[in-house]
Amino acid sequence: MLNVLLNNVSVTKNNERTILRDIVFELDGENIYTILGKNGTGKSTLLKSFTGLLDDRFYSVNGKVIYNNKDILSLKNDVLQKTRKDEIKYVFQDPVNSFDHLKKFKYYFDLVTKEIDKIDELLDFFLLPDSKKLFKMYPYEVSGGMAQRIILILALLAKPKIILLDEPTSGIDAPIVNLLLMKLREFVADGNLVLMVTQDLALAKSASSKIALLADNTLSPFSEPEEFFYLNNIRMEI
Repeated sequence: MLNVLLNNVSVTKNNERTILRDIVFELDGENIYTILGKNGTGKSTLLKSFTGLLDDRFYSVNGKVIYNNKDILSLKNDVLQKTRKDEIKYVFQDPVNSFDHLKKFKYYFDLVTKEIDKIDELLDFFLLPDSKKLFKMYPYEVSGGMAQRIILILALLAKPKIILLDEPTSGIDAPIVNLLLMKLREFVADGNLVLMVTQDLALAKSASSKIALLADNTLSPFSEPEEFFYLNNIRMEI
């Protein structure tokens, strides 16, 4: 479903330097894949590179990301925007600042769907206010954890084929994490794909079909959780 062949990702501002190299992997549907790595290893940079979200004034991406037999990195801007909107949703690590604080949440839900029953079903599942209340609220009126759940709901409502998650549990507590995992498993059971980056080893171990480690500017092969932790001799800390 997603075939990544990145020769390198470089920072071009001032003196050019390579921050990621030789990233090669292929991902299939019906799976949750996780990239583990310490803070500062470039996990978010890697995830953003897959759909051209890196600012080309400061970054250079050399390689291909193949989806539906097309190289995402070579798509014209209008086609790329449609792909991001309909097929590959990126859920940012800082969800509060992903929203325009001058727009109420109704604006964002209206962009995705008019199915109020489905919206309320997901809001209720994630222990959030119903649409009548939430639609009147601004992003600055909710906590980071609430914003994280809302942006995930928006991604699910768009019915994409792939969801990219950047540190999806950084602002939510354990009971909500369990709800998140239930929905992600439902999502991939329909033939879809999740790829997330995180430092949370417990999350990776419990949620993932396969895991890879980002370290020393490159990515290890993906392997099943038991094999991954054994081969990398990783204890429950990063």
